Amino acid sequence: MAKIRKAVSYRRLERPYTRKSKYRQKNYVRASPHNSIVKYVMGNVQKAYPLTLELTSDSDIQLRHNCIESARKSAIKLLEEKLGKNFQFQIRMFPHHVLRENPLASGAGADRMSTGMTQSFGKPIGIAAQVRKGKVIMDLGIDEKDVAVGTLALKRAQYKFPMRCIIRVKAPAKKTPVVAKKAAVKKTVKKAVVVEA
Repeated sequence: MAKIRKAVSYRRLERPYTRKSKYRQKNYVRASPHNSIVKYVMGNVQKAYPLTLELTSDSDIQLRHNCIESARKSAIKLLEEKLGKNFQFQIRMFPHHVLRENPLASGAGADRMSTGMTQSFGKPIGIAAQVRKGKVIMDLGIDEKDVAVGTLALKRAQYKFPMRCIIRVKAPAKKTPVVAKKAAVKKTVKKAVVVEA
């Protein structure tokens, strides 16, 4: 089996014209390599959790499907050991971008077989997700008592990515008494307006 090419070759964002589509005229590559990511949503999807932890990218980057799957496995292993099924884990990106390689032959007599840079579009060798700075990569819904376990799980996932990430705790939006009070005052003012003839 051929060695996988280093991720540094595909780390920078490229123009995403190597896409796959169900429409032939929009499909710029003949075939797309197999996607290694097995699941995108895991855990208890029926329950509404009070807290959500978000793993956010701190730079513009391309993430290959094998590193996303590796991050998913390491996070899920810890979550299932500690919490059973009492969590909701979701991958918030999809590897649409098809990566290509133009293999150049080396060695004796290689110049006879190699075409150099003519027809250098290359063959598909993998797929990647294009992630912008501030994009949520993964999120995790948990109970308040399990915040430490959830943070550790997302940290383990972060070690599989070639960039710095930020973990944010997000609570569901609730109307505070002050906001409710302001809304009530606004309503009263609206009713009290009298149009003079």
